[in-house]
Amino acid sequence: MKCNPTIGFILGLVLLAGCQSTQVLQQEDDLTAAGFSVRIADTAERQEMMNRLPPNQFVQRVSGNSVHYVYADPKVCGCIYIGTQQNFDDYVSNQQLDFEQAQRIAFLNFYDAEWNWDAWGPWGPLGPIYGPGW
Repeated sequence: MKCNPTIGFILGLVLLAGCQSTQVLQQEDDLTAAGFSVRIADTAERQEMMNRLPPNQFVQRVSGNSVHYVYADPKVCGCIYIGTQQNFDDYVSNQQLDFEQAQRIAFLNFYDAEWNWDAWGPWGPLGPIYGPGW
């Protein structure tokens, strides 16, 4: 029996896509396990802001003594994950990353003048802590 190379190639692509999907789902489970909360991009404004973030990468925002990390997932869940410094530290620890690896996975001190945190609703005991530009 002869094997058609085109079928083999297509099968390989399907398997690769399945592996990537599994990796993304595992990433989301890992974020939730570390304490990150999920915000669905369920309005046009939220979708636009989510798409301004680098996909599947952490961005860090510092305001005074507050440090937060945001992870955008536009393809699988159409959402962002929001976490504190402790949540990020827990994620790094759970992934067994060293300091240099942790620094490489986050854009430090993210700023975007078009970002409006209020569109994501209140969170934390005092509501949003970032205004426009976050």
